[in-house]
Amino acid sequence: MDIVPSIKPLLAVLVSLCVIPVLISSSEKPNVRESWIFIAGTIKLLLVLSMLPTVLQGKQIVLTLFELAPGANIAFRVDGIGMLFAIVASSLYIVTSVYSIGYMRGLNEHGQTRFVSYFALAISATIGAAFSANLLTLYIFYEILSLATYPLVAHHEDQKSRISGRRYLTFILGTSIGLVLPAMIYCYFVTGTLEFSQAGIFAGQLSKPAATVLLLMFVFGFAKAGIMPFHSWLPAAMVAPTPVSALLHAVAVVKVGVFSIVRVITGIFGVGLLSDFNLGVVVMTIASITILLGSCIALSQDELKRRLAFSTISQLSYIVFGVALLAPQGLLGGVIHIVMHAFGKITLFFCAGAIFVATGKKYISQMKGLGKKMPFTFTAFFIGSLGVIGLPPTGGFYSKWNLILGTLEAQQTTFMIVLLLSSFLNAFYFLPIVYNAFFGKSEDEGDSPVKIKEANLCCVIPLMVSSAISIALFFYPNVFIQLIKVGLGI
Repeated sequence: MDIVPSIKPLLAVLVSLCVIPVLISSSEKPNVRESWIFIAGTIKLLLVLSMLPTVLQGKQIVLTLFELAPGANIAFRVDGIGMLFAIVASSLYIVTSVYSIGYMRGLNEHGQTRFVSYFALAISATIGAAFSANLLTLYIFYEILSLATYPLVAHHEDQKSRISGRRYLTFILGTSIGLVLPAMIYCYFVTGTLEFSQAGIFAGQLSKPAATVLLLMFVFGFAKAGIMPFHSWLPAAMVAPTPVSALLHAVAVVKVGVFSIVRVITGIFGVGLLSDFNLGVVVMTIASITILLGSCIALSQDELKRRLAFSTISQLSYIVFGVALLAPQGLLGGVIHIVMHAFGKITLFFCAGAIFVATGKKYISQMKGLGKKMPFTFTAFFIGSLGVIGLPPTGGFYSKWNLILGTLEAQQTTFMIVLLLSSFLNAFYFLPIVYNAFFGKSEDEGDSPVKIKEANLCCVIPLMVSSAISIALFFYPNVFIQLIKVGLGI
């Protein structure tokens, strides 16, 4: 593997961090403040994309900042998987920033400067996690992200927000400190390194019982992935403004959780070791329980954001499930679902926020007939739903198709039933919303003195863009496929 030294990974992390003082100083000039957000976001995206050709050539871009101990560096390494995640995060950061302007100003939210500042810090931590060269660096950025997103979850500063914020920190920090940190220390004690490697780092130094316990500590310790029973922070965090929900569910937090598990499975244990110990089945079983229970609970939720939250809990485990198949097709389907789910789910959250801005409605039972008054929003909702269900012409079809092929390749046909059943459940809890919006009759139709129409353009344009990209990914997934193959050597 060719190594290319470069400072670009550090710059990509720092650019949105360095703009925070400017955002704070521009608090009385919102247009100037938002301009700096887009300047920083565009520079970040361009820095990420400038490294893409090098990574597609099979090379890795590296930068070591300093050494804490032999084999434990604070370092960056840009490979195929990290590049895939960074492209998704940096591009959606710009789209979400546009949306947050329409949402926060549309509702005249307080603390907008604080909001965008922590938003910028969170995306810096996300890119840092994407480009981490080892488990130590990943862990540090994982924790920074936890602390950066707490003020966003507790943004409204009422009792409900404070309770949700405390639950968020309790689950996210409690599991990472209580499970991931000791597991990481044990890895270093046994191997003397924390560097990610396609072959894993243990090289015969781990027994099956030790590997099982260690693997479970990582899977449950990275609680941002929303794996049951460490999932309840996620629906509780829905008290936050919708742009935060979009950040949590599509751009940063939960994706860093599953990305961390992907890194541990493929770069710390290695596919070979887990196959020898047959531990993929253990992780698939845990993921399957989360997939089915998350889908079933979503069916019973009337509040739209909570239904989306439980849908996210279910969908995240598709990624863990695919990687745990330990077969090339499953690995491809699992990792590319990071991309496909990101654009589908962020579209749905954008739509939920646009509906609330335009109508003040947040319950599904209140949305009958709204599709005729908000056609752009509900058409985008339909497209986002197809992406999450896994139907063409959206990118979600491609990832779920490969997951199903992965179960056949790994000779795990029983688990294929889980995927098919969950997809049916996805359809049951999304498609009736769309049908009732376009063909149902509003209960208060004719009684309301307020004429309902689409939300402001800053809310509507991002959801149209993200839904269009979700369709485009069905036809043009090749760049991400190549990145996965380069990153995982499949």
